[in-house]
Amino acid sequence: MHRFSTSRRTFLHAGGMALLGSAFLPRGFAAPVAEEKKLFSAMGIAAPLDKAAQLKAQGAEFLTVSVGDFLVPDQQDDVFEKNLARLKDSPLPILACNGFIRPANLHCVGPEANHALILKWADMAFRRMKQAKGKFIVFGSGSSRQVPDGWSREKANEQFVALLKLLGPLAEAQGITVTVEQLRAEECNFINHIDEGAALIRAANHPNVRMLADLYHIACGGDTPADLKAAMDVVVHVEIAEKATRTVPGISGDDFRPYFKVLHETGYKGAISIEGKWELNQIAPSFKEITKQAAEA
Repeated sequence: MHRFSTSRRTFLHAGGMALLGSAFLPRGFAAPVAEEKKLFSAMGIAAPLDKAAQLKAQGAEFLTVSVGDFLVPDQQDDVFEKNLARLKDSPLPILACNGFIRPANLHCVGPEANHALILKWADMAFRRMKQAKGKFIVFGSGSSRQVPDGWSREKANEQFVALLKLLGPLAEAQGITVTVEQLRAEECNFINHIDEGAALIRAANHPNVRMLADLYHIACGGDTPADLKAAMDVVVHVEIAEKATRTVPGISGDDFRPYFKVLHETGYKGAISIEGKWELNQIAPSFKEITKQAAEA
């Protein structure tokens, strides 16, 4: 597989690490009290807003929700304002929104790439995310960034970097960070490994375009802790689930300690979000398992 490469001089490790920490906590969060081996600033879960009260009782500190369902960039302001009113009554804040580009006609790469329409969609999403006091827009969007048959990977790389360069200033204007997510090959044929995403982000060279380290996708793609470590200069957020059937940590017994060790060694200070299959009674034990493994890493 051809992998796009670029010099890391465009984004030094120290600069990347300066982006981490309490700046990426939802507003209203207190800075975490220093304690030995504490790794994550907060632990949350990808779930609908109407589950917030139940999930807070299980230990969740924030939610990841859907761009299309919550920010509704294709809907009028009054539709979003109803969602915003629901958030104001929520016991949990929203830290991130995923499912960034949902419309089937928006393409990041290929002969039908239409960046102008994507930027219009993104600008609305970023503005509304600011109103929701969130921080991250997760850029997976496999159907949008799928490389068509016969389209060169080099050209796709160039198109995607060009798009990221345009998204960066829009996100910065609203205090939002776009976090590119690697996806399984079964979901998308573009950016299946963390080093591919990191290289494209470095080429885009904008502080509001960073990397999401999804430990489920990392494991499915065969990426190693060393691969994660090599990308940590651009990682600002982490998601987690077990490899076999995307269950929450603690169900199948997956060992995340090698990855957590990398996060410790590189000074990661951000949050972690469960994104996978779950039952309510599994959430509190899962957070305990994450905390245990992080302390042991």
